[in-house]
Amino acid sequence: PQSKMDYQSLDQGGKIQAEYVWLGGSLWDIRSKCRTLDFKVKPGYEDIKKLPEWNYDGSSTNQAPGHNSEVMIRPCKVYRDPFRKGDNVIVICDAYDNKGNPLPTNHRHACAAAMEKYKAEEPWFGLEQEYTMLHSDVKWPLGFPKSGYAGPQGPYYCGVGTGNAIGRELVEAHYRSCLYAGVNISGINAEVMPSQWEFQIGPCTGIEMGDDMWMARYLMYRCSEFYNIRCSFAPKPIEEGDWNGAGCHSNFSTKGTRNEGGMAVIEKMMTKLEKNHKKHILLYGEDNEKRLTGKHETASIEKFSFGVADRGSSIRIPTGTKLEGKGYFEDRRPAANCCPYIVTRLLVETCLGEE
Repeated sequence: PQSKMDYQSLDQGGKIQAEYVWLGGSLWDIRSKCRTLDFKVKPGYEDIKKLPEWNYDGSSTNQAPGHNSEVMIRPCKVYRDPFRKGDNVIVICDAYDNKGNPLPTNHRHACAAAMEKYKAEEPWFGLEQEYTMLHSDVKWPLGFPKSGYAGPQGPYYCGVGTGNAIGRELVEAHYRSCLYAGVNISGINAEVMPSQWEFQIGPCTGIEMGDDMWMARYLMYRCSEFYNIRCSFAPKPIEEGDWNGAGCHSNFSTKGTRNEGGMAVIEKMMTKLEKNHKKHILLYGEDNEKRLTGKHETASIEKFSFGVADRGSSIRIPTGTKLEGKGYFEDRRPAANCCPYIVTRLLVETCLGEE
């Protein structure tokens, strides 16, 4: 049989390919298309003004009517392209109507404004993204018989070996792609349910958290194409039986919590978070009630709680933070399918805003 064309080795004639990435009409509707540039751009935020705005057919993404379909996308951050390599780039963008107003699905705009407002407090974030690998045809987890269930949970968390570490090749491909691209990925591990894994993004400051997390998710989808695997970010991919759900635990600190006396600042934040529990829950991901049951290392969705080293609470305060009297805390409520722009905005507005 004829081998595949080795197009990657072809010269680009001095041109640059720039893949623009944005979010479509639903939260997990990640879209992208590519354009040719006549100039190089540096990764990060430095050269973002050099990149042209673009548009797309919003009627095909449920973001605009057919008679007025153009949606504008504005470049936000540049990443190296791990698939095309060379000087080619991937650009995370946000979306606006033709009058310059952010679309309802553009959660980055409000997040950026909040981060600018509270930048003096230097908000740091670290998000732990759990996800589940599924067969491409039956949408059932890898490692599960297609008509049944895998062996009980126990050997899979940080597991090693065939039958325990399921789908590791995709995990490694994604990890290396993030490092190459310039995403601030800090680690990976296999999770409690078979074929469930986690990658950690951060520490990131301000708006960078949402940008890097969405780019990491895009790269995961792209990498999964090579292995014919579906990646699910559903908070409870297997609803029946003794199986853990998937979350996006969100670690948060500010200059106030990291300095001397920080524990007292954290305790005041707990009071604010408790008062705004329902507001956060409503925006922390879809179908999260299936996950936040009070079982499988979660707190009940109905009641706010916090505790030191307690993975059964809404907020976990690490033992190190308690002992040192300063540091960070972990919000364990966000679902795997949450929007990081929304989660990080809510954390700064609730914890740093006026009561």
